[in-house]
Amino acid sequence: MARQRTPEGPPPAPAVQKLRIRYAKRGRLRFSSTRDFSRALERALRRADVPMAFSAGFHPHPLISYANAAPTGTASEAEYFEIRVTERVEPEAVRAALDEALPEGLDVLEVVPAGPGALADRLEASEWRLVVRGAEPGVVRDAVTAFLATEVAEATRTFKTGPRTFDTRGPVLAMEVTGVDEEGCAILRMVVRHTTPSVRPDDILTALRAVTGFSPPVPPLVTRLAQGPLLDATAGVADPLAADKDAAGHG
Repeated sequence: MARQRTPEGPPPAPAVQKLRIRYAKRGRLRFSSTRDFSRALERALRRADVPMAFSAGFHPHPLISYANAAPTGTASEAEYFEIRVTERVEPEAVRAALDEALPEGLDVLEVVPAGPGALADRLEASEWRLVVRGAEPGVVRDAVTAFLATEVAEATRTFKTGPRTFDTRGPVLAMEVTGVDEEGCAILRMVVRHTTPSVRPDDILTALRAVTGFSPPVPPLVTRLAQGPLLDATAGVADPLAADKDAAGHG
């Protein structure tokens, strides 16, 4: 019987604290992928001297977990990840050091000690803002009205397992033109329930074209404003870190 190999040296120090972190992806950094961000984050954690906990085994890696990242090319004010550390730290000090160590456009907004419950379970829906460039606001409003009036609006996307067709209408809980920006472009707000597969803004635009014939002349500027627990009464999105802040004793 082969003897089981074990890594040499002492086991990694145990994690004593878990932190939940919200960050924004802005400007040209909206084109960074999840892999790009994870590399930048690991470098920033080292530069910021955060006492990271590591996994055991032959290839230890920092204990970081990511939650429902926005698609590459979209900006976001509400991206989340968790880290585990081997010493108790001051969350605000970690926020400031990590924000300083990350590239401009990847901005650390909040760090809170993790309370009970899983963060992923709280991310039920996202609120999106789309600036629809090159189209008359009235035309966009008419397309939204037609989309909301339909029962099913399908889109097809290619996954690792191949093409898959799915409904985009059901997950859209709210969709409205809320006004125009300084250049007269329609601002479209959408609240979308998280599903499997996830329904992304570009999927909804694909279905919008199929259902109504409307297609933005140029790609819209897409920003995720929030993701978190769903407020059913208002089709809004609550703060997923609220329970952690309450448990830590600050609002």
